[in-house]
Amino acid sequence: MAAKKRILIVDDHPLYRDGLKALLARHAGFETVGEAGTFLEGLRLAKKLKPDLALLDISLPDGSGIELARELRRLLPDIGMVIVSMHSKIDFIAAAFQAGADGYVAKESGADRILQAIEGVAAGGQYLDSTLSPKVVRKLNDLSTRKARSVDASYGSLSFREQQVMRLLAEGLEPQEIAAKLFITRKTVENHRYSIMSKLGIKSPLAFVRHAARLGLIELDEDAD
Repeated sequence: MAAKKRILIVDDHPLYRDGLKALLARHAGFETVGEAGTFLEGLRLAKKLKPDLALLDISLPDGSGIELARELRRLLPDIGMVIVSMHSKIDFIAAAFQAGADGYVAKESGADRILQAIEGVAAGGQYLDSTLSPKVVRKLNDLSTRKARSVDASYGSLSFREQQVMRLLAEGLEPQEIAAKLFITRKTVENHRYSIMSKLGIKSPLAFVRHAARLGLIELDEDAD
């Protein structure tokens, strides 16, 4: 008989954690080995328990489940991760997969679909709610297209995160807005901005905008009203 998959649950709502535990308890192949209600506790337990799979909420009181997914992917490369969230916005979903998540399912989808997501990821696959898939594919394709247009050698020296920050700065977002969009701190955004300007040899905000325009990073938002 195959060993049970050991699962860590990170969600700030105790009742929802209880529901997930009850769902997993009915499945012969799964075992809940830990639960946490915060980013830091989830990270601590993941380091200690080294679970096979983690179920992560996005909105945690001390951080983002997406940032937690990114950190877990770095610390435990083989872990499976499913985001189970009330958020269904495309940006959240795209960011989750870019952070290393293997699955994304909305809490409102119900127990059967959540279990289907867990089973799929536990088997080594990926999972995304079918109703969300087309929109997310378009979003990820858009990000890839923008990246492909930026062929400047110096731009290529930027990390993926720095490229994200540069594009959002070029679109006119403030550091706090970028921090919320990328699930990082404002200080981190400011550090990335400093690093970007240093690497690209940019000395002023005007030069930054000109450089971004030359790379094709400034575009009108086609989804705007």
